[in-house]
Amino acid sequence: MDNQKLDSSINLEVSSDKLTVWLSFKTIFDEENYVPEELEQFFQSKGIVQGLLHENISLVCNNPILYMNKKIEIAKGIAASRGDDGFVQFVDVKNKQSEQHSEREVIDFKQVTQLDNVTRGQLIAQLAPPQIGKPGINVYGEVIPGTLGKQARFKVGKNVVVNAEGNSMYAAIDGLISITENDKINVFPVYEVKGDVDYRVGNVDFIGTVVIRGNVLTGFKVSAGGDIRIVGGVEGADLVSGGSIEITGGVMASGKGLVQAARDIKCSFIQDANIVAGGDITVNQSILHSNVKAGKKVLCEGAKGLIVGGSIQAGDGVVAKTVGNAMSTATTIEVGINPMHREQQSSLRSVIKEHSENLDRTEKALVILDQMASTGRLTADRLAMRQKLMITKKQTLDLLNEAKEQMMEIEKQLEDTEAATVSVKNQIFGGVKIVIGRYTRYIKDTTSRMVFKYENGEIVMMPYL
Repeated sequence: MDNQKLDSSINLEVSSDKLTVWLSFKTIFDEENYVPEELEQFFQSKGIVQGLLHENISLVCNNPILYMNKKIEIAKGIAASRGDDGFVQFVDVKNKQSEQHSEREVIDFKQVTQLDNVTRGQLIAQLAPPQIGKPGINVYGEVIPGTLGKQARFKVGKNVVVNAEGNSMYAAIDGLISITENDKINVFPVYEVKGDVDYRVGNVDFIGTVVIRGNVLTGFKVSAGGDIRIVGGVEGADLVSGGSIEITGGVMASGKGLVQAARDIKCSFIQDANIVAGGDITVNQSILHSNVKAGKKVLCEGAKGLIVGGSIQAGDGVVAKTVGNAMSTATTIEVGINPMHREQQSSLRSVIKEHSENLDRTEKALVILDQMASTGRLTADRLAMRQKLMITKKQTLDLLNEAKEQMMEIEKQLEDTEAATVSVKNQIFGGVKIVIGRYTRYIKDTTSRMVFKYENGEIVMMPYL
């Protein structure tokens, strides 16, 4: 078939990015056969030389009438990719000579036992530049350049300085690097306790990083603007950190106290404790009968990797080796929403109710005053009251709308739970309750190596690979 006939018969539609071509028929010549090679030559005559989809072109030739009212892709280019983003690269500040451990010694938290001290003026971090992505090629054979990744920037905290070029960060004081909420980089002075936090030492409240080379006993409090690093264990104490908390031992709290960090928490085990982290909670051995809340993930996959009893809440997911036990101890695993937002949701309900009631009372009072104004019965005092109520109404309405927007954001998170999972590497026992967003599933029978995720309105089980 000649190109003139094909031109009158075929409609070609090219996407705006020139990466896709669709074919449909305007008319079909019954007396003619459509041949793949002839069609491809026709496309090439139109400049479409890259990414021809031979199988689709054959489908068109075998049954052209099917594509009178339906489009089919006949060419596909290769999109350019975006390069890797830049990132903050920390300089290795460890004293290499002091890292001498016996071959049989296992060090899980080197940065606790071997502190990363820095001195004033020392380079602590640099910006790795973004990379350019791989080029692509459109259907006309034109090269599409790859795009540059996102430029990284320092989030400057306390006691650090950045050079004029903005690509290197230095310590402004002697101290310890600490990353706090919102990824701010700080160098904090260090307060070190050489032993237990007990009656001899008392409570600790320090603007920088706190290092405790011993245990924190029941009833005591340790607060730090930076990290808290403990070479020992924690009993029923209160620990509050603006950065991360690392404990070489475990937390055995007997239901008392609170361990709370704006970022991550790492420890060996958790028993009868209340633990809250804005980021990840990483536990090497076990989590027993505890209330654990993580803004991101709870990871319990070390030697034992056991979770039994209590409640585990994590925004992004939970990974463990074993969940529950043969005695069907009640254990709840909840993922899909940041637990802090879950608490905020309850608080917002009360706030919205209060603002709505205040707004209703204000509007009713304004109706009465407006009626008085329309009949000329508004005194100077009542006029002042009316103006004040109008300001109050606007302020209350603004607060109400703000609370409703925050609630909508949380509701949106509850709906967007597809990425959150509960992964069990060994066994999950009956008696465990899995909650993903708004959805709940009770485990009745022992199951091995499973991933639980939300799909099509229910929590489904998939094999752990």
